[in-house]
Amino acid sequence: MNKRRTALLSLTALLAAGLTAVPAGPAGADEVERVRNGTFDTGTDSWWTSNVTLGPADGRLCADVPGGTANRWDAAVGQNDLTLVKGESYRFRFTATGSPEGNSVRAVVGLQVAPYDAYHEVTPQLSVSGNTYTYTFTSPVDTPQAQVAFQLGGGAATWRFCLDDVSLLGGVPPEEYKPDTGPRVRVNQVAYLPAGPKNATLVTEATGPLPWKLKNASGAVVASGRTVPRGVDPSSGQNVHTIDFGGHRGAGSGLTLVADGETSRPFDIGTAAYEKLRLDAAKFYYTQRSGTAIRDDLRPGYGRKAGHVDVAQNQGDGNVPCQPGVCDYALDVTGGWYDAGDHGKYVVNGGISVWQLLSTYERARIARTGHAEKLGDGTLNIPESGNKVPDILDEARWELEFLLKMQVPDGEPLAGMVHHKIHDEQWTGLPLLPSDDPQKRELHPPTTAATLNLAATAAQAARLYRAYDPRFAATALAAARKAWAAALAHPDVLASESDGIGGGTYADRDVSDEFYWAATELYLTTGGREYRDHILNSPVHTADVFGPISFDWARTAVPARLDLATVPNRLPGRDQVRRSVREGADRYLATLKAHPYGMPYAPEGHRYDWGSTHQMLNNAVVLATAYDITGGAKYRDGAVQSMDYILGRNALNVSYVTDYGEVSAQNQHSRWYARQLDPKLPKPPAGSLSGGPNSGIQDPIAQSKLRGCTGQFCFIDDIQSWSTNELTINWNSALTWMASFVADQGAPAAHGSAADGSFRPVRGGTR
Repeated sequence: MNKRRTALLSLTALLAAGLTAVPAGPAGADEVERVRNGTFDTGTDSWWTSNVTLGPADGRLCADVPGGTANRWDAAVGQNDLTLVKGESYRFRFTATGSPEGNSVRAVVGLQVAPYDAYHEVTPQLSVSGNTYTYTFTSPVDTPQAQVAFQLGGGAATWRFCLDDVSLLGGVPPEEYKPDTGPRVRVNQVAYLPAGPKNATLVTEATGPLPWKLKNASGAVVASGRTVPRGVDPSSGQNVHTIDFGGHRGAGSGLTLVADGETSRPFDIGTAAYEKLRLDAAKFYYTQRSGTAIRDDLRPGYGRKAGHVDVAQNQGDGNVPCQPGVCDYALDVTGGWYDAGDHGKYVVNGGISVWQLLSTYERARIARTGHAEKLGDGTLNIPESGNKVPDILDEARWELEFLLKMQVPDGEPLAGMVHHKIHDEQWTGLPLLPSDDPQKRELHPPTTAATLNLAATAAQAARLYRAYDPRFAATALAAARKAWAAALAHPDVLASESDGIGGGTYADRDVSDEFYWAATELYLTTGGREYRDHILNSPVHTADVFGPISFDWARTAVPARLDLATVPNRLPGRDQVRRSVREGADRYLATLKAHPYGMPYAPEGHRYDWGSTHQMLNNAVVLATAYDITGGAKYRDGAVQSMDYILGRNALNVSYVTDYGEVSAQNQHSRWYARQLDPKLPKPPAGSLSGGPNSGIQDPIAQSKLRGCTGQFCFIDDIQSWSTNELTINWNSALTWMASFVADQGAPAAHGSAADGSFRPVRGGTR
């Protein structure tokens, strides 16, 4: 999801986040109890039940919950007709027990009528002895139709739930959110390369240089120097200094930096962490797979049933109809990756993600510092490992085959075009395993953008899979040619900005860059004159495409430019293409050098965008490509340094990659990596990238806690903060590419270059 996708709207159950902006609560509001008979002194008056049996209560409400229900809301107790005041803060409190131990309850304050928006929800695990739970939230709406509900279903076995002392007290002081940013010395908490740049940031009130010391794990000082004052960083509002300890090249683990009386979190100097990260980032995709069971022996703790395979509760992806009025056929669109934290599958996001994974491998094959064997067969431990095909190609193929299924069949009015997306009819809530999703699935209209995404990625696939599976390569190329012809015949079929119920819109009003990208990949694979001429005649070819954000799913000119510059080809004027990449990289390098936190990302007004972490990484991809082209160390160092922000050298002192660094994002927005809401479910797997700071703070959690935030502080590691803390396939593709590049720079012979650029010829490569 990102800023161009429509925000989550309505849900079919009391599960989702409310969406209205949250102003500060009214000053001096009286504390008013909203719940009636919350102590159950008069039995269960004012309370309703659904599919539970009330039993002896002892002054409490106790319910026997049946086993075998599919959804949380299939068994519940609650109270309706509560009044909420927009902007007022509420304290939600209750005492509950569960027997046997280990069951959990979803407690929701939300709307009692459709669309059943939830304004606050939690899912604590219950004990036999009982606990009191207290939460504070701010109402985003005025309504007399709110309810408190305790959802109890979704379990296999029967259990007993008891409830007492339920309170919803309005007028309480709003809860102030202050993130714990830890020590004021901010470092890459994972690792610096021995021969790479090493920079840290000190947050301090001091205006003059300060002494710093680098200590090894034993506490011995191994380097020292003085900080460089940088003034106030506008992206954080902090006064900061830079610490440059790049002169120390000795490898080690558990090192710390000490300055201004503060000791940083520990870090390593070495390459092993990046070798692991390049694999973990790519392993993310296996557990995102749709249409297959995830094997626990391959991903311990992440095994689950197949999702959306026409087995109850699913309605499935095997025979999916179009939205009403869109088409009169149904398609088998099983497979592919779930796009993000939801159960939708989107062609344009799948397209850029596939391109970047394939590009990761293609770069490893052709760049002089590339090590393709590091991404080879058996490296990712997936079901296809051992088939003599590089694992990263096997993983990308899982999505490619889904993309091929989304093409409109022959004989239909838009044959060759590609459906934009497939997802649930309505938004589902969380937590919800893919196998438990009961919603009807729908194909959404074909679009030119989706069609060109297939043309580009299928053409790219044709050249990379040719050596391993010529038949699949031929199938992909045929589909790419068909999609290209269909897009030329229907050049302006655009996604609707209003098609955002149940899934994001991914609307894009300008597809000239997609035409350029598709023509590029077809040309690089076939050498065809038609595609060459389109490239040379496209205004995009000579445009300045290296803006503050280099590329994402809606901006695909830069991927084309990077491939034209690096994949062997005979395009006339290719030197100018390479020059444009170098000039773009110079711009990002200047941004990095000017930024007090040392990153190639400085959006206008320091308003961070949705998925800012991957946008910063994609800018670093341009720097890395400039290094591959020129062999210039400044570009390599800039790309490598860009990882520091992602891994902890930032205003919040947090690594945005799960389980990398001392303090890392653990609660990304997801319906099945949802341990924060349900302790029976896993957290996101190691190597999952959070979207990171987003100045738009579109979700209620962010709106209630981050109002008025500055740039880097517009982030909260909460599963309900889908605008700042989502995970997606295209964000992890950026991490995969960059982690692989950095790992390659630490490998033997990592710094070779050639006078004519840093590429080596590839046997059996493209034209």
